[in-house]
Amino acid sequence: MHRTQLIELLNNYQSIYAEEIEFKAKMLDFIKTNPDCFERSLQQGHITASCWLTNENSTQALLLHHMKLDRWFQLGGHCDGDSNVLAVALKEAQEESGILNIVPTDLQIFDIDIHAIPANSKEQAHDHYDVRFLLKVVGDQTVISNRESKALKWISTDIQELPTQLPSVVRMFKKWIDRNHSKNVVR
Repeated sequence: MHRTQLIELLNNYQSIYAEEIEFKAKMLDFIKTNPDCFERSLQQGHITASCWLTNENSTQALLLHHMKLDRWFQLGGHCDGDSNVLAVALKEAQEESGILNIVPTDLQIFDIDIHAIPANSKEQAHDHYDVRFLLKVVGDQTVISNRESKALKWISTDIQELPTQLPSVVRMFKKWIDRNHSKNVVR
């Protein structure tokens, strides 16, 4: 069963955020009831994969100003039938940043979100069941713009640099800061 790996990742995922606890239950139900959950052709919604991409020492994170939606987001995209969501997140990060040397910081889920995508000329309104991973650039972090973005921007750990107040992006920013802080605490 191609959904088993994602179901296992979600079952192992724990969050302190109430909205993510709700998202987890909805995602598991969605995946179990829709064998084609990784296909963009599933009109009610589909699984997507994205990432919080940092530089090598985790002092900066990369955000994308989305061309069609005209908002700042993390990097990511559609699975298009691929059930390996971590591989999709890596591929999308490489394609959208132009950086090839990207590796997972962790193999576990970093964040989850369910968000509505408005109708457009190609598709009806639908939901993205987004599974997010923490990834990092190894070496050169020079970005190359692409057709999906208006801009790419490295931000620091200063929340004043965060160019959006979208709750899910703010939540990932806070998780990143908390993770950096816990790594630096002397035990």
